[in-house]
Amino acid sequence: MSTPLRTGPAGSPDRLPFGADLGDGTYRNPVLNADWSDPDLVRVGDDFYLTASSFGRVPGLPLLHSRDLVNWTLVGHALQRLEPAAEFAVPRHDCGVWAPSLRRHDERFWIFWGDPDHGVFQVNAPEIRGPWTRPLLIKAGKGLIDACPLWDEETGEAYLVHAWARSRSGVKNRLTGHRMRPDATGLLDEGEVIVDGDRIPGWFTLEGPKLYRHGGWFWIFAPAGGVATGWQGAFRSRDFFGPYEERVVLEQGDTEVNGPHQGGWVSTPSGEHWFAHFQERGAYGRVVHLQPMSWAADGWPVLGDRGTPVAVHAKPELPRQPASVPATDDDFPGGRFGRQWQWTANPRDGWATQHSGDGLRLACVRSAVAHDLRKVPHVLTQRLPGSPCVVEVELRLDAEEPGARAGLAVLGDAFCWIGLERGADGTVHLVHRFAEPVADRERDAAHPRTVPDGRVRLRVEIGSGARCRFSYEVPAGPRAPGSAAGSGPRPSGREFTATPWRWVGALLGLFALAPGGAGHAGSATFTQFRITEPGD
Repeated sequence: MSTPLRTGPAGSPDRLPFGADLGDGTYRNPVLNADWSDPDLVRVGDDFYLTASSFGRVPGLPLLHSRDLVNWTLVGHALQRLEPAAEFAVPRHDCGVWAPSLRRHDERFWIFWGDPDHGVFQVNAPEIRGPWTRPLLIKAGKGLIDACPLWDEETGEAYLVHAWARSRSGVKNRLTGHRMRPDATGLLDEGEVIVDGDRIPGWFTLEGPKLYRHGGWFWIFAPAGGVATGWQGAFRSRDFFGPYEERVVLEQGDTEVNGPHQGGWVSTPSGEHWFAHFQERGAYGRVVHLQPMSWAADGWPVLGDRGTPVAVHAKPELPRQPASVPATDDDFPGGRFGRQWQWTANPRDGWATQHSGDGLRLACVRSAVAHDLRKVPHVLTQRLPGSPCVVEVELRLDAEEPGARAGLAVLGDAFCWIGLERGADGTVHLVHRFAEPVADRERDAAHPRTVPDGRVRLRVEIGSGARCRFSYEVPAGPRAPGSAAGSGPRPSGREFTATPWRWVGALLGLFALAPGGAGHAGSATFTQFRITEPGD
């Protein structure tokens, strides 16, 4: 990300926009202020790597890198296509990759996850940037989620633990353990319940286990209580199959951090301990917090400030790293898009075209569901920032096909978009449309206006509570009745409040499409995509 550092009031470097590094040796939570759901992380030498749930978006399994646990960059993805491929040819927003675990073993990186409809998968690679293997299904079944492996260096045994999704299996609040082949190509038993949350008074929705070995104990860090109101638990046993004793090690207390749980533990070369977890924030998804961690005299972990989340804290004692955040802006050089973008389903050839200039050239793909962006697979998306921002992009519609359209969208259970559409008479109109969660098709949020040159700059200002105000600016040109040309920035429609999908925060999206039919329907070009803080 090329945004320059600012200078704080004391002359020390201040934070990047949307960044967590305060520039004075401290950081503020969240360290990743967007929907990096269900984080897990690992250290290799001086480097830290993090992955997160990607559900039905492609590419999946994002890979982030840091050297100080505060400043992160997105370096790639481990999963280029979702499998079974045919099932993810259309959007399945809350399916796919749930709660992955990232590990390093035998000179390779490993990621395990549970797909609630198919079972437990793994991929592996010699380096974090790949090449990654194709997904291997190591346990088939419905409702198998949140899988985590452990290679026990003391015994040479390998294990796997996973949770259950009641929506698919009728089972929840339990953790099942298996012996695993050391090469992770399969399991060695049918598994048994090693922690039953129904037998622990006051515990419910036990899920998201992460498995470790420490101090002669098997440890399972697992959340319970639900994503919005729950807590982080720790379980320990001398034997992998139990019995386990439990303790609550992180909960909201009197802080503003609701449901602080589900994440991973990592140690630094100097012996510090840290825990990264998520907080559920509605339309903003599940943002990532970093908590200091220590081991008490009784052998149990202590997270945050004596068990409650910290808001601001001293950074880990690690070498200084330049301030960084995962990229958002894009000039689309040569028609290529950055790593921050994901399709809403497995992509097909021809959706985006590379070329000699700058700008994202999207084909106006013909679609029978053009009236509902939630069902369109060729929407290119990225995460909505978790703090107020302004999103802008320039658009040129090159399609002559009546009904061809392209625009900038805010997507969730409800969606709203602003963009351009070719009319039956050949003119291009600025259109603004939305759909409520219960609606099966979009409707106008504002009256269409003529755009003579087929070019416009689109803007969404997103304030607190994910409230969105749309506007546009059309370059000066010949005026026509009802034209918006040369008018300067103009607001459009009423305020729209972004909503999440079931498990996924709201997304920003770029799209181009056309009504169903035959033949090429033209294209649209997006340039200078920017996300800034208000007032920048």
